[in-house]
Amino acid sequence: MSLPDLNLIRVFVLLYETSSVTQAAARLHVTQPSVSYALSRLRELFDDRLFIRTHQAMEPTMTARQLYPTLKAALQQLENTIESRQHFTPAACRLRFRLALTDLGEASFLSTILQHLHAQAPEVELEVIPLQIDRADEWLINGQVNAIICSRPIKGSSIERRVIAKDRYVCLGRPSLFQDAPLDLAAFTRCRHVVVASASGHSLAEEKLQELGIERKVALEVPHFLILPKILRQNDLLGIIPVHIARQFAADGSLCIHPLPFEVPDFDISLYWRAQAFHSPAQRWFCSTLSEAIASLDLTLADDAEPR
Repeated sequence: MSLPDLNLIRVFVLLYETSSVTQAAARLHVTQPSVSYALSRLRELFDDRLFIRTHQAMEPTMTARQLYPTLKAALQQLENTIESRQHFTPAACRLRFRLALTDLGEASFLSTILQHLHAQAPEVELEVIPLQIDRADEWLINGQVNAIICSRPIKGSSIERRVIAKDRYVCLGRPSLFQDAPLDLAAFTRCRHVVVASASGHSLAEEKLQELGIERKVALEVPHFLILPKILRQNDLLGIIPVHIARQFAADGSLCIHPLPFEVPDFDISLYWRAQAFHSPAQRWFCSTLSEAIASLDLTLADDAEPR
């Protein structure tokens, strides 16, 4: 069997990761027929269909699943080796970087991140994908994303971490809910609550509630945080939310921040990346720029002892 060329490996890897000829073509900046032609060459080369079209996506065969880890690692090593021999200049960079964020991360950080990236590298492309916390380690190890910013630990021997900010959880609700009285545990448990699904990457407070055996009335569960302001302004519900974004939601005075009536430790917001990818000058620049962007924000943890 002759060795496949680098472009064929790229097509295979992107087809596996996107499950779509259209998306693979867009990521490669080529036409869909070009990807289809490359797939036919790959099928001939490996004597296997590799990907089977279904109603939902291009599903990999067993052969493709076996090939992916090896070809992905080989492609990453080749690209890192080539890139390390070249002088990296952000101003001339036209790469596309993929960053996984929660909806809160998008609301809190994305605008500032984009400003910092384009200040140094106006031609780079940034693709943001919604974080699925249960797949975060897989995405990093397989190189499906360049970096992840989140508050939940992501573990793996080949995953690096840098703490870039700290945060804490508070309660948020309408001022009329407590008439500016302190929020004690009895009032907390009497309230009806809206909770955000753990898949959002924020479940530390929920875990503490279970650990302490505190029961409450859950009236609504939602998948994301960004719907909370509208819900809380129009209903007598209480939500638990990180204080940095709570301050934004309460800035117009329509919502009130209360400290939690039980102990939950402050938590780290961290930047994660695949260790091997850090050999790439472009990857190092990307991670450094993300850190600088977050550091430029005012993310101090002021005392929230009084409702406001």
